[in-house]
Amino acid sequence: MKFKATDQILKIIGNKKNIRNFGVIAHVDHGKTTMSDSLLAASGIISPSVAGQALALDSMKLEQDRQMTIVQANVTLLYEQNGEEYVINMIDTPGHIDFTGRVTRSLRAIDGAVVVSDSVEGIMTQTETVTRQALEERVRPVLYINKIDRLIKELRLSPEKMQEWLLDIITNFNRLIDIYAEPEYKEKWKVSIQDGSVSFGSAKDKWGFNADVMKKKGISFKDVYAAYSEGGDIKALAEKAPLYDAVLGMVVKHHPSPDVAQKYRIPKIWKGDFESDLGKALLNCDDNGPTVMMIVNMTVDPAAGPVAIGRLFSGKIKDGDRIHLIDTKREGRIQSVNFFMGNQREMVGELGAGNIPALLGLEHARAGQTLSSVAGIHTFEGIQYVSEPVVQIAVEPKHPKDLPKLVEALRRITIEDPNLVVKINEESGETIIAGMGVLHLEIASSLIADAGVQVVTSQPLINYRETIRTSAGPVMAKSPNRHNKIFLKVEPLDEKISEMIRNGTLNEYKETKEVAEILRNAGWEKDEAKRVMRFDLRGNVFVDGTKGVQFVGESTDSILSGFEDTMKEGPLAREQVRGCKFTFHHFVPHEDPAHRGLSQLGPASRRACMGAMLLANPVLLEPTLGIEVRVPQEMIGNVAGVISGKRGKVLNMEQKGVVHILTGEMPASETFDLSEVMRGQTAGKAMWNTHFKAWTPVPNSVLPTILAEIRKRKGLSPDPPTANEFIDSE
Repeated sequence: MKFKATDQILKIIGNKKNIRNFGVIAHVDHGKTTMSDSLLAASGIISPSVAGQALALDSMKLEQDRQMTIVQANVTLLYEQNGEEYVINMIDTPGHIDFTGRVTRSLRAIDGAVVVSDSVEGIMTQTETVTRQALEERVRPVLYINKIDRLIKELRLSPEKMQEWLLDIITNFNRLIDIYAEPEYKEKWKVSIQDGSVSFGSAKDKWGFNADVMKKKGISFKDVYAAYSEGGDIKALAEKAPLYDAVLGMVVKHHPSPDVAQKYRIPKIWKGDFESDLGKALLNCDDNGPTVMMIVNMTVDPAAGPVAIGRLFSGKIKDGDRIHLIDTKREGRIQSVNFFMGNQREMVGELGAGNIPALLGLEHARAGQTLSSVAGIHTFEGIQYVSEPVVQIAVEPKHPKDLPKLVEALRRITIEDPNLVVKINEESGETIIAGMGVLHLEIASSLIADAGVQVVTSQPLINYRETIRTSAGPVMAKSPNRHNKIFLKVEPLDEKISEMIRNGTLNEYKETKEVAEILRNAGWEKDEAKRVMRFDLRGNVFVDGTKGVQFVGESTDSILSGFEDTMKEGPLAREQVRGCKFTFHHFVPHEDPAHRGLSQLGPASRRACMGAMLLANPVLLEPTLGIEVRVPQEMIGNVAGVISGKRGKVLNMEQKGVVHILTGEMPASETFDLSEVMRGQTAGKAMWNTHFKAWTPVPNSVLPTILAEIRKRKGLSPDPPTANEFIDSE
């Protein structure tokens, strides 16, 4: 294939029908990046001779050291089918669960996904997670089953047995589509061998085929089998059925062009008025509409500063444009519009709707934001992450003079990865980084070191949460001057509503009417549903239940500050609170505004919240991780022993060829030395990964110890307070 210059590519993308935006998603180690290399080679972007070893998209040194994808890489490919030329924008995403946030963000920019599955292991937990996310974003999946050579070399399956085995994987994949796709896409989006929406191959050996390639080239499973038999020629197979033909052929045939995809994707991700000019432009992917783009990824170029990468859904975007950052009510000016060629950015000056531009010059842009040439428009729906930061470390520079360098490195890292949360402990002055798992934090530490800062890091610490089991109140607390009384009650908040608050479905910026309708549908009474004073993003709510009381309106902010303080640091261990519904029951304020300001009402409100929670059977929650272990049969007992020895349990066990896969769960706090223990017990023969599963109550048997440890670490007295310390009697 001849390499085309940028200007020729820009000519092709003038026709929306010839654009495809797709992503590669999969379980860690199933071969996504090796496959992506083959696709790049076909596009003349890297030399075909190094494809497969080059891992061209793993451009970070860290990724090459660890042989895994950490960031998502953008790349543009050129592909010709039946005399038509297509420009294909591809995003390669990480498979490791700690980086799922990056997959989630990438999905917003694409319309199709190639799901890669290892032929021996089939559909694993993470494959299921990312496929579910894709379907929730109305991104259409096709399936590529990789490492077919393992079925011949390791499992020694006959061609007939091999087809049965593969049909089983396809059935399992279609079962996911049945469970997670919306009704109108369930049948339409199922994959099948017959229509070419399933491809088979070996990315390492650079060959692949599907039904369409089989028809065109006259290839069958017997040829594959022969290539791996004695005297077989794998190179000849790769020349006859190159992997890129199978994969990109599927993308062009089954994934929609942006103008088709936006008609059904926009209603899912944007809740504005579809009759408006803006709504119509978004649905039609119209170059002549207002400029509207969603940023899905930020990188920081050492020379050029922040680069905002995202999907342009409407209008054109060009150098010098002034643009509104809708979420932050700021304005910015675009210095230059770029496009990815391989992992290189090319300046192109202008791009039209349906593309994935990379913009320079927007200092304040962040992943998840909506950009528009028109101020005050409806933003895109928030990106919903499947997990949240559960592990943290404290970092400080080895040499105090490096503090500014550390601050700059952290600023850069959190721009690029919003799932890393950095906070500075006001009292101790230490910097805390919270992430999705131990690996996530190790990577963050390595990135800081890459920035030339030597740091000292603490042992990883677990983030806990606090909640309640029962209702309590109304309780009363007085202000420090004893002249104001606040009465509150608390009850557990329905988990569905708590989740809607955390993912942004319920928020302060929505119309009261819309919020009331969602809450009524969830079982709230009509009057109560209209009286929410605050949604707290951790998944809590504060409702006004007062009747005819004076000065509530002007005291709202002061009262809510006490609620917010308690949600940040609950009564048991000063950990974040989730799943609580507080009702402001009654208020007896002082007549004189000077005696009922923030310094009086804030503490009174906090005392009432703390007291009510302590009476409502408070509970400490710990993050529980799911674990999936691949291990030879003789080691199953050892692995089960490791899991149960760490307060965990084995939930399921199945055989996949010569490998057994155990799935189980264990508390995150028990996983810090998991690598050493697991290696020791299995002589290094186990492969495993963990993922955040749920917040679960800390068992009573270990609760006093854990509470005492957290409180000691935070410089608090060993025992949690009692309700009487906060509640006043008349």
